[in-house]
Amino acid sequence: MMTKRSPTQKKTVGSPDAAAPPVREPFNPLRQVMWRRPGFLIRRLTQIGQAIFFDLCKSESITPLQVGMLTALSMNPWLDQKAIGRELSLDRTTTAEVLKRLGDKGLVETRVNPDDRRSRLSVITKDGLNLINDLHESIHRSQELLIEPLSPEDRVVFMSLLAQLVDAHEKKEKAS
Repeated sequence: MMTKRSPTQKKTVGSPDAAAPPVREPFNPLRQVMWRRPGFLIRRLTQIGQAIFFDLCKSESITPLQVGMLTALSMNPWLDQKAIGRELSLDRTTTAEVLKRLGDKGLVETRVNPDDRRSRLSVITKDGLNLINDLHESIHRSQELLIEPLSPEDRVVFMSLLAQLVDAHEKKEKAS
């Protein structure tokens, strides 16, 4: 059985790929600039993650954002639009649009809040729960595949650093 070598491990004499010359990519000045920008890399990783999601979930009719909203509603039924937006860090317009699409698909039911008639409460429907259950393994696998190139130790560090960045920026937003 062959074991994977991390990028930081050196090739040893006698290893199967010790004699292989290193593959050098041609110099790309744009890549040199863009790959130093965290925003670019985060956006690119998001694109990769969505491509993996769509490939595994085999559905053009549900998006990762919609899955996130269905997940939030499956854990917290009858949330109002503001609470859903807060939970998922979405603006009002995006929250309303996603809820409408999910409602049109029969995955979410929305009612007027009896305590505040200007507010709407939403709940995941039985069809929505069935969809989340049907996609559960594919959703989980898509998340694993996204960070699979990292060693198990690096995955823990990566996730910790991502959470640290998000938390710090959310605290800044709340303070201002």
